[in-house]
Amino acid sequence: MPVDDRRDTILNLVRVRGFASLPDLAEELRVSESTVRRDLDHLEESGQAKRTHGGVLYTGPTPKLPYFEDRQTAEWDKKKAVALVTSGLIQDGDTLLLGGGSTVYELAQLLVGRTLQIVTNSLPIANLFASSGDTDLVFLGGYIYPRTGVALGPYTNDMLKHLNVRRTIVSTGGVTERGFFNSNLLLVETERAMMNAADEVIIMADSTKFGHQSLAHTCELSRVDRIVVDDALDKTWQKILTDADIELSLAKQPAETSPAHA
Repeated sequence: MPVDDRRDTILNLVRVRGFASLPDLAEELRVSESTVRRDLDHLEESGQAKRTHGGVLYTGPTPKLPYFEDRQTAEWDKKKAVALVTSGLIQDGDTLLLGGGSTVYELAQLLVGRTLQIVTNSLPIANLFASSGDTDLVFLGGYIYPRTGVALGPYTNDMLKHLNVRRTIVSTGGVTERGFFNSNLLLVETERAMMNAADEVIIMADSTKFGHQSLAHTCELSRVDRIVVDDALDKTWQKILTDADIELSLAKQPAETSPAHA
């Protein structure tokens, strides 16, 4: 196969998958790993891909994720306040495992340019850090859920078994006295694996999520070390969380704000 055709093939594979491992590309193209490395160097120089731990991440034009973009603007002022408080908990040099979701994405935007090690299963979040020289990036491969651009499933969970991070930070689809919930069965399995990889688990949530449950139960309240939520959370819920030995951080909302992208 001519060099240009091979590089186009690699780029198409990475674009579709979001992430591809070096051995898999070499096997599919029936070339040596050293040949694939040279091709990836070329794609990285052109800004279309980013070499990362174990393979390559697509960094070209990002496909639209309408569901994710719609979620970004919902309760934006609360999410922004929660993200600001959470960013203050993070120290330079930390190793963070960031889940998908619009609330965690708001946090990720505040972390770009800081000296951190970032592990994530979210394509939108990975793209924020892919060209940052200050941040080490590890992208978790697996099945890419098209609505939100996050990697899920057994391949993702298997990779998580071999990782250790200081903090896992994820969002949630709902909170009741039974614990935390999300709307995707594969997602909650991956989030559990993320929690198991961390010394500390932090949940980011806006106050509208409390008192509601989603399809799948992620974990009990006591499984989480800290929750960051906006100050509209009522006193009853604040007591429930503190009684469960969760560190509670309340984020004060600014008087007036609106999303820059809205």
